[in-house]
Parts: sequence; C-alpha cells; structure tokens
Amino acid sequence: MRAPNKEIKHIDLSNRELYLKIRQREIAYAGNQNLKIYGTLQCISGKRMKKENRVFFKTVQQATTLGYRPCGHCLKADYIIWKNGLI
Repeated sequence: MRAPNKEIKHIDLSNRELYLKIRQREIAYAGNQNLKIYGTLQCISGKRMKKENRVFFKTVQQATTLGYRPCGHCLKADYIIWKNGLI
C-alpha cells in the first residue's frame, strides 16, 4: 500500500490499474514531476506530457504538500492565488 503523501507515478501503472484508480476516485489530479505543476485529468497541457513525467494525486492538498503548484490553464483561479502569494 502506498503512503498517502506520495504521488503515484504513471509509469508504475498499467492502463487497467489507472482506469480503476480513476473510477474509484483514488486519482483526481495529474502532475508533472519535473516542472512540479498539477492540474485536472482533463487538462490539455497535462495530456501532452510524457508518461515518464506524469504523476497522480488524490487531492489538491496532497499535491501542494509535495511542492506542486496549480496549472495556469485548467486551474487558473488557483494559479493566480498561488502566483500572487509569491509576488
């Protein structure tokens, strides 16, 4: 069993496992482990990233705890809040 504060790497999952985790709501967000950005599963930017770089999260809190920031495309309001907090 995985630790709750650990991202799930796409390369560690088969297509079937990924499908089941999404259906069971164990995965709700995807992120880029190199850029430290997370977004929705439907994000066009996220769908273009390499499988080797993609990680998954159950909650926004999990992603932010691990140091990821919101995507500027699919989570624009959260991104603006994050950006304004750093300026």
